[in-house]
Amino acid sequence: MDISKENTIRLLSFDIDNTLINFNTLKGGFTKTWNKYKTDSQVLLTYNTGRLIDDVLNLIKKGIIPEPNYIISGVGTHIYDFNKKCVVKEFNDVLDDGWDIQSVENVIQNINHPISDQPLKYQHSYKRSYFFHNATQEHITSIEQDFTNANMHINVVYSGDKFLDILPKWANKGNALQWLLRKLEIEVCNTLVAGDSGNDSAMFNMKDVKGIVVANAHEELYKFTKHKQVYHAECAYDNGIVEGLVHYKVLPEEAKITNQEDHSEDYYIKQELNNIAEEDENEKIALIRKGYDKAVEAIRKNITPLGFSACSIDDNIPNGTDENYHSVWARDGAITVIGSLPLIYDEEIHKCQRQTLLTLFEHISRNGQIPSNVRIKDNAPDYSGVGGICSIDSGIWVVIAFYEYVNVTKDIEFLRDHISDIKETMRWLGAHDSNNDALLEIPEAGDWTDLFGRSYNILYDEILWYRANVCFGRMLEMLGDYEQAGENIRWSQVIKKEIIENFWPSTKQKPYSSVAFAERQFALGDTTYLIAQTTPFDFSWRCDVFGNILAFLHGTIDAEKAHQTFRFMLGVGVNDPFPVSNVYPVVSPGDPDWRPYYTVNLLNLPNHYHNGGIWPFVGGFWVKFVNKLGFKDMAISELHKLALINKEGVNEEWEFTEWAHGVTGKPMGKAYQAWSAAQYISACHDLKIIK
Repeated sequence: MDISKENTIRLLSFDIDNTLINFNTLKGGFTKTWNKYKTDSQVLLTYNTGRLIDDVLNLIKKGIIPEPNYIISGVGTHIYDFNKKCVVKEFNDVLDDGWDIQSVENVIQNINHPISDQPLKYQHSYKRSYFFHNATQEHITSIEQDFTNANMHINVVYSGDKFLDILPKWANKGNALQWLLRKLEIEVCNTLVAGDSGNDSAMFNMKDVKGIVVANAHEELYKFTKHKQVYHAECAYDNGIVEGLVHYKVLPEEAKITNQEDHSEDYYIKQELNNIAEEDENEKIALIRKGYDKAVEAIRKNITPLGFSACSIDDNIPNGTDENYHSVWARDGAITVIGSLPLIYDEEIHKCQRQTLLTLFEHISRNGQIPSNVRIKDNAPDYSGVGGICSIDSGIWVVIAFYEYVNVTKDIEFLRDHISDIKETMRWLGAHDSNNDALLEIPEAGDWTDLFGRSYNILYDEILWYRANVCFGRMLEMLGDYEQAGENIRWSQVIKKEIIENFWPSTKQKPYSSVAFAERQFALGDTTYLIAQTTPFDFSWRCDVFGNILAFLHGTIDAEKAHQTFRFMLGVGVNDPFPVSNVYPVVSPGDPDWRPYYTVNLLNLPNHYHNGGIWPFVGGFWVKFVNKLGFKDMAISELHKLALINKEGVNEEWEFTEWAHGVTGKPMGKAYQAWSAAQYISACHDLKIIK
């Protein structure tokens, strides 16, 4: 078969409840997105639902779901041609064979299980629907046998741990869809299905069909599809559908839902937008573009035979322990690789991206640990940081960077060569979840804030851990290991839920939660951001700016939560004088979080270094955060400010220094820092200022 034909989607067959919309609230943004971004091609939209036709038509009339081409209703018992406004009668002629609704009622009444009727609105001549809570597979098999004993060949469908449907032998979502495909002369391989529960299984059971399983799917559907070539979405409901449609190239990348609500009238945001309106747009763009060229020059200064150095070796004379800057750092190198991927066409930079990853893979320890850094002068690895503490996030960043690199280059052979390394690293990282609660336990000063006293469950590390599991799953998908891929992506959803539960505290009792966060740590109250740290005994209510930025960029929180965080961060000025300070508020002497070692080399004094210093590489992520929220003009203004701080230097202009003082904005640290330049480059491409 023609490969291009195989990869062309011609018909969509989507479940509605808890797939396109939330069943309880009927909320979902699919209508708006579909109507805005659907192409002029001949892609047909079909609903394949347990709802009856009139119910579906009512949802369409209210604009809750967009107008389709066809509706398969009643769990595959009717097909409705929406354009002709009529039921396709030929299909029901097929269902009549062997179907006797009174005999179905008689068998059900004689079954010795607690089964009750669903409301009349869910019943029709080809469907009998019941409630049967928490039925086991043995229960369903027993019911099927009862019908066999009665010499009746029917279809038993159980879903959602409570819904039992009895249908004609040929009726289910898959059979109805196959019948429609034959009528329309569309191949199964050109069909994309989506769902959330067991009654969607029949659609996914069609040979060569493509599929989307939303993140909120029931375990029953996951188990059924985990061996199949389906896309396990990171998002729930309609967001997961749009994510899948982008993956299958039915919709463009920009269709991914970010911020559905208009927040441009919020006070702080309105102030920012008013200030921006008075700025000279051409002047800003000119400086941004000049900064881009300077950033590429800075990246080149960090190219070494072993990969990207943390900072330019020629421009930074080592002083004591500073010699470790002359290394390929796992964290810095990975962030540099990710940020510089738009330059993949540049042979020298591309070679260095690949070599950075290779150098780190070559020094993986026996137990799967990625080195903290590899010294360039003698290729010697170091697995620890300050005080001999291991760097947990180094390995996480490498997993993420390796996926991003392979995803852009499509170098599947490179992936095959090193997937075993990634598996060992993921196993080592997973071992830091010592209590199996899905979150990693981090030693004090065990991540990028290596002289800053935070430990146990740290927001920044947990966000990266979530993303690493998604990336690992996507890499396994590329290699055809769909079962293990699905396991990791599903586990990432567990991590995401734990992050929200533990780091976005609320005094409101959560449904189905036996012990709320509010009951354990009520003194914290409600926040509008993800808090920096939790332990079994206390918490840090500070705002980890970088962690909150990554949470939205990596899809851990939705746009509404991200907006609340954005408004808070604007209000306290984390982007002034330049983007952005890494934490708010800073830790001062006398604060319970103060550590005596913060005075070492005067690095972590208030508004210094990791204690509220301004980090240009984080500023690059900040610009992308603002842009993803839908405030492009503001993102351009923030990128202009980022260009200004990168232009500042200790010795000369455009030094892309490591960090700056959080109040004065004066540049400090090493010059020509690789990740500062790389994330500036990435931000320019994200805003499409450079194409």
